Amino acid sequence: MNPTEWPRIRVESHFGDRVVKCFEKRAQTLYQLLEKACEINPHGIALVCEESQLSYSELRRDSSLLAQRMSLEGIKPGDRIALLLNNRIEFVVALFAITAIGAICVPLSVREQKTGIKFALTHSKASMVIHESNLAQLLPTQEEAPSLRFKLSIQTCESSQSYADWIEIDNNEAQHAAFTPFACDEEDTAIILYTSGTTGLPKGAMLSHFGLVHSSMHYKFSFNLSHTDCAIATVPLSHVTGVVALITCVIMAGAKLVIMPNFKAAHFISLAQVHAMTYTLMVPAMYNLCLLDPLFEKTDLSNWRVGAFGGAPMPVATIEQLVGKIPKLILLNCYGSTETTSPSTLMPKGETLRHLDSVGQALPCVEIRTMDSQGRELAVGELGEIWIKGPMVVKGYWDNLEATRTNFVGGFWRSGDLGSIDEKGYLKVVDRIKDMINRGGYKIYTIEVENVLYQHPSVLECAVVSKPCPVLGERVHAFITLKGELVKESTLKEFCAQHLADYKVPESFSISKELLPRNANGKLLKRDLRNKITPFTA
Repeated sequence: MNPTEWPRIRVESHFGDRVVKCFEKRAQTLYQLLEKACEINPHGIALVCEESQLSYSELRRDSSLLAQRMSLEGIKPGDRIALLLNNRIEFVVALFAITAIGAICVPLSVREQKTGIKFALTHSKASMVIHESNLAQLLPTQEEAPSLRFKLSIQTCESSQSYADWIEIDNNEAQHAAFTPFACDEEDTAIILYTSGTTGLPKGAMLSHFGLVHSSMHYKFSFNLSHTDCAIATVPLSHVTGVVALITCVIMAGAKLVIMPNFKAAHFISLAQVHAMTYTLMVPAMYNLCLLDPLFEKTDLSNWRVGAFGGAPMPVATIEQLVGKIPKLILLNCYGSTETTSPSTLMPKGETLRHLDSVGQALPCVEIRTMDSQGRELAVGELGEIWIKGPMVVKGYWDNLEATRTNFVGGFWRSGDLGSIDEKGYLKVVDRIKDMINRGGYKIYTIEVENVLYQHPSVLECAVVSKPCPVLGERVHAFITLKGELVKESTLKEFCAQHLADYKVPESFSISKELLPRNANGKLLKRDLRNKITPFTA
């Protein structure tokens, strides 16, 4: 999309001391996105999941009915309402219902364990949880979570319960017409998303209506989404990508969202054809699994025009295969996080193959700097910590002033990622600061090694980590998930040696067909992988 096609931008002051670039004309709340969609496309299909579907008018009706039910139960503006739900229509209905009454939604992953669920519910002091019936045993007791007053159980998608039963919908149009959403301020917190907690206890990032609207606009206008588009949600809706890239931006466009409870490549391919899918955002491993499925070559996917990805590099072979099959498909790398309400950068259209080592350029309302350890901006091309500023950066962490002070400086969020920015504004992310390997004084960025391994035709997934060594301190170890037949370590070493300096070549491997471990939000758990390694001996 050309810069002249973006909505008008102006500088504004927000959150007390932040001065940021903002879209001048914008919705003030999430519920306003739904109301606007109902004006654009009232009878169009908003949501599809398995055998159920809702039009935009029905989605607004059901969200308002649930909002009224929660209000009658005593839920007030500012209360926290947790969602322990799989990918399903009810997740979206509940999200808009919660924010419509000025409450705060706390999405939790259905893959989370009892300890993590208890922490989030007690730390956020959630008043209510809407949960899958088969996950009731994971919820804390009243003694463990005194603030948790209400529990609303929803039968699993496979049950015979009708969609309407869970919110006691009675199609009372008069009741629906009488509903008036709470007048939230755009800076109010709409969602608390708990980060992965890979280096300690999870932190609850406070996503505002203000940030969510801006991120949705960044996606919508970047991808030229309109009410004629159709997206498929394959990633968890409880993750920032699911919430923003697939729920709020699609609803902002008045488009159709097809929700997959679980990703299976063959089912995704079939749904893409049936619904004439035009857009999705997935992790690279999902694209690879689609290419490996025999159905991919037999299916008409000609409507697919935007394939966004993030979280890992996309192998060149994967890009070439996808574009070879679907010539008009545009593959775009995105970079963001929970703290930036998802997108901070996006690869310009047509530039992916020319900038394979980059995550794109800063989006219109985003400022990005690379800083040294003393908090000084670095020159073009110099490597430093990536700092990000903009209207989408969260206010801070819920009930965690220390973490907020440490991670947010002058409106910038300190990402903990190492990167550089070239003269054209392309950002290159080379590693997490904590993941960098120091081999006898030589710095090795694991993403560089992973990018090379992903180019090998047999590699489906890979992760490079440090292996303790009494002589050199650390050495390079690679975990590999294969697509098919077993590949020898020596073959992978030789392949890496053709592309990397000798000290960067992995000296040991763990090779299998098992997928790599990820946390509840789908983030790769390098800490768990490092714990599996037997150190080198002198």
